[in-house]
Amino acid sequence: MRAGVFVLALWLASPLGAAEIGDADRGATLFARNCTACHQIGEGAKNRVGPRLNGVFGRRAGSVPDFAYSKAMARMGADGLVWTLETLDPYIDNPKALVSGTRMAFKGLHDAKARADLLAFLREWSDKPRDIPEAEPTARKTNPDLAPEVLAIKGDRDWGEYLSSECQTCHQRDGSDRGIPSITHWPEPDFVLALHAYKQKLRPHPVMQMMAGRLNDEEIAALAAYFATLE
Repeated sequence: MRAGVFVLALWLASPLGAAEIGDADRGATLFARNCTACHQIGEGAKNRVGPRLNGVFGRRAGSVPDFAYSKAMARMGADGLVWTLETLDPYIDNPKALVSGTRMAFKGLHDAKARADLLAFLREWSDKPRDIPEAEPTARKTNPDLAPEVLAIKGDRDWGEYLSSECQTCHQRDGSDRGIPSITHWPEPDFVLALHAYKQKLRPHPVMQMMAGRLNDEEIAALAAYFATLE
């Protein structure tokens, strides 16, 4: 059975149809409060500081015509990042966890219920629920959030230096960007979140997913400590 037919069958089999994400009316209020300084959505929406958000579900990152994206966002789109419930939820929670060099100044909406409501509102201006795979009940993000104790691990900088040689086969030690983003002087929490996003396959890039998948929590913290203080 083709994937699209399978998803439609799941939707029809559900007594509720597509599972509700959240309260779209409350999401509209949250959008007005948090997003309208930079984004427009709805009839006649245009690009502003940020791109218009009509049709965001199922859209490849960095693909709205006539909008000048950051290099980081354009690169993530080229790597295959598509906006779905699974990727929008962590992006709205902490934009830099998913796209490190994003120009979006928003610090994140950390309340899960509020994000669900906002996503419900955004979906009102995308395809109808039955037409998007993310609407079926099992499609909500299943990757566990990072436990506070993981983020609190104090990395061993010397161990990070030992582990860093493989990273520096691609990333430049001096922090220059030669087609591959710099990871030098990243804040440690951003580095840790980014590596775990690759490990959980929220960030698309098969090589980075493989590399991050080999690392345990202490090794990720050690690399973060090393690159944050690299001179």
